[in-house]
Parts: sequence; C-alpha cells; structure tokens
Amino acid sequence: MLTSVLQPTHLIIVLAVALLLLGPKRLPEAGRALGQALKEFKGSITGAHDEDPDGPVEASPRSTPKA
Repeated sequence: MLTSVLQPTHLIIVLAVALLLLGPKRLPEAGRALGQALKEFKGSITGAHDEDPDGPVEASPRSTPKA
C-alpha cells in the first residue's frame, strides 16, 4: 500500500507543484521551515526539550493579602 504512494514519479510531481506554487525564491525557505518544524516535533515527542539544564525550578508559595 505504502509503496504505491512513494513512487518517484509522484515525488517529482509533488516537487514540481511546490515549485510552481512557491517559486524558486521561497522554496528553500519553506523547506527550512518544514525541517525546523519536524525537528521540533520530533524533539517534543522524544522529550529531548523536557529536561532543564539548571534543574527544576521551584515556585515560592503565594501570600494572600490580609484584610
């Protein structure tokens, strides 16, 4: 099923349509933005950005004003 979707002719058609829609100047920018988004998505899935190098931050208790 998946092999019929990823044929070289289909990929060439998709790239040609992207080139026509975005133009040669904006296509590299769109590729960079897509790559950065996929990198951030992969990092959030694996939990790479969850660890804080300074350690956990503890919040101080809030004081309520007395009337």
